[in-house]
Amino acid sequence: MAALHPRGPKPSRLTAGQIGLYAFLILSALFFLLPLYTMLVTSLKTMEEIRQGRIFAWPDTIDFEAWKTAWSGACMGTQCLGVRVGFWNSVKITVPAVAISVFIGAINGYALSFWRPRGSNLLFGLLMAGGLIPYQIFLYPLVRLLANLSLYNSVAGVVLVHVIFGLPLVTLLFRNYFVAIPEELCKAARVDGAGFWRIFLEIMLPMSVPMIVVASIFQFTGIWNDFLIGLVFAGRDNLPMTVQLNNIVNTTMGERAYNVNMAATILTAVVPLAIYFFSGRWFLRGVAAGAVKG
Repeated sequence: MAALHPRGPKPSRLTAGQIGLYAFLILSALFFLLPLYTMLVTSLKTMEEIRQGRIFAWPDTIDFEAWKTAWSGACMGTQCLGVRVGFWNSVKITVPAVAISVFIGAINGYALSFWRPRGSNLLFGLLMAGGLIPYQIFLYPLVRLLANLSLYNSVAGVVLVHVIFGLPLVTLLFRNYFVAIPEELCKAARVDGAGFWRIFLEIMLPMSVPMIVVASIFQFTGIWNDFLIGLVFAGRDNLPMTVQLNNIVNTTMGERAYNVNMAATILTAVVPLAIYFFSGRWFLRGVAAGAVKG
């Protein structure tokens, strides 16, 4: 029996250290979930209940009217269209930006890890150095560049900016992932006559599904939650959901509707939260496979 259980039998009672660890984890979870709980219960209350000041109390009567208003009737200046328009704008911006940046980043990481052209180390260093520079410094030059290319105030322009700023991180993730793959696999494919693109598309890309998920989650979350780039480059007709949420919160006509503001905030945050929730297993696999290795 001892051979079947090399680590020994599990303790039947919780130790003081385990109890302290569980208590710490539970308190940490409650601390970080408290703002979400507050927003949720506030969004389900009427304004009469909110004025009573019981901020943590569950609503006496659950009311989804604030959610309907936040989605399709909340006002941004003189327009009362809710966050629905911003949601579809965010989808049009985020989906192509994530797909393009992940694909190009995978190509860069593959080229820098297996093919290593002349000056690849210098190129990789410059790419990483560029990713460390605050992107606010590049705003004005990018505005001028996109204006000259007739891409300013357009979805294509915002997508291009997000792709540029996302490439350093995505390239680093894929390079670290591909470095862990035995180089003999690539050499054997070359002997069989496979070239750069065939090896990448038929061998490396299918093997990097966990890293694709990790890079996509990082990119999706950063782009969906972005405010400044969308505000500067999108234009009035293409504002993402975060910018429209800011406009809703700062637009007041008479009484400030806190329940509508909270509902709009949750609607804005629910998409990245759902992605983290449903892809958590793949995310952990990708991180364990080399996402944070040097």
